[in-house]
Amino acid sequence: MKKFADTPFLPTEVEIEAISDTQAKVTAYPFESGFAITLAHPLRRLLLSSSVGYAPIAVKIEGASHEFDSLRGMLEDIAIFIINLKNIKFKITSDEEQVVAEYSFDGPKEIKGADLANADVEIVSPDVHLATINSDCNLTFSVIIQKGIGYMPSEDIREIVSNDYIPIDAFFTPVKKVVYNIEKMLVEDNPNYEKAVFDIQTNGQISPIDAFKESVSVMYSQMSVFNKVFDLSEVTVSESGEEPTELKDLVVKIEDLNLSARSFNSLDRSGLKFLGELVLMSEVEVKNIKNLGKKSFDEIAEKLESLGFPIEETLPENIASALRRKLEQLKA
Repeated sequence: MKKFADTPFLPTEVEIEAISDTQAKVTAYPFESGFAITLAHPLRRLLLSSSVGYAPIAVKIEGASHEFDSLRGMLEDIAIFIINLKNIKFKITSDEEQVVAEYSFDGPKEIKGADLANADVEIVSPDVHLATINSDCNLTFSVIIQKGIGYMPSEDIREIVSNDYIPIDAFFTPVKKVVYNIEKMLVEDNPNYEKAVFDIQTNGQISPIDAFKESVSVMYSQMSVFNKVFDLSEVTVSESGEEPTELKDLVVKIEDLNLSARSFNSLDRSGLKFLGELVLMSEVEVKNIKNLGKKSFDEIAEKLESLGFPIEETLPENIASALRRKLEQLKA
């Protein structure tokens, strides 16, 4: 017997298939007709635009002053060398957002991506060709590797790096390809429900599953702007007038969490004073706190987990709304 619906059907199932280290499929279902593409299209755009990666942003080559120069004993012109360098995929191994990697090679030698791996950077494209030098050549250069999202043209980078470096167009996006398919599926006797299937490929700087998770988190954080206006639910206060237990736990000061000095200083410099401010942030927002490295992020994530507020989970909206109001009062 047909029934009238007063809310959209909520999908309940997610399947993850890791095809390789750089490719995965994520399937979610069942969606009512039209809802699958409503989520799939913006998630695809976020995967391609907001995933965090690494790129060389500038290079300094001994004996070369600009990108149209050439170097004695090297087969490639500097312009070709830079193009090859952009094709090599770096990954910073430390907590730093930027490192300067220095290299020196004597010929004869064919230099490939694998030759650039050191304590500061990992190379996820080891077979990419960089340059060929003969026995008369000593190739000495340094590369600035930066963590970021999206794209930044060399004209903008020129304003950031020193004049002795040649700026490079920076393509940070580690996601190479995202394809989604919307498939029909049967739910009970209704054949019009849908399944969203994502096929995600990355360059190896990030796993496709992590890239997808970050994009979902970014979508949540972008939508949260409306919470400032549309407070759709209120916390029910107990008859005694006391605040909910969750709220009391969340207004603990960050300085009382016994974090390491490095982690505490990063949070303090960012203006974060209370545990609740961290809990309200998405995983991506926490990762993007200025000067917060991987070790500090892992420490904070572990601390939140131990306190019962896993970083990948969001608070119920009624608690989150009350918490925002409480934090505003405390920081007023």
